[in-house]
Amino acid sequence: MARKSRDEDLLLEDELTAAFLGEEDAPMPEESLAEEMAEEQPEQADEWEEDEAVPGQLAVDVFETKEKLVVKARTAGVNKSELDVSIADNTLSIRGTLSAGEESGVENYFVQECYWGEFSRSIALPVPVKEDAIEAVLKDGVLTVSFTKLKQDSVKKIQVH
Repeated sequence: MARKSRDEDLLLEDELTAAFLGEEDAPMPEESLAEEMAEEQPEQADEWEEDEAVPGQLAVDVFETKEKLVVKARTAGVNKSELDVSIADNTLSIRGTLSAGEESGVENYFVQECYWGEFSRSIALPVPVKEDAIEAVLKDGVLTVSFTKLKQDSVKKIQVH
């Protein structure tokens, strides 16, 4: 069975309204659609300022091997000099800037989906690692940060009294 579209539902509602109120009092289908859309989508233009800089969030993969914890992130288009990778309190932080370069003479974008600007990501590491045995490599647009995991016997157990 074919399903009615939203416009057909509105048309039926308007026809019912017209039957009860009379033709002159019933809203036109376009008017009721516009009113409904205005109610569903409150104006957000005032909520966002164009000057406001919100850093993008970097997507990552986090996995472990027998001896290593590995974090991989796509960072294509980022220079090594524009990457900041740090660790503190078992939390890895990656920050950087994606530069689009200079687009001189652009009058109008038809599609603009790429994120350009600052990005950051902080990840609480799921296993204990040696913070002095970390390797970070940027190759072919992928940042790979490898940690040597602490062996379970290296973790000190604290007796609760």
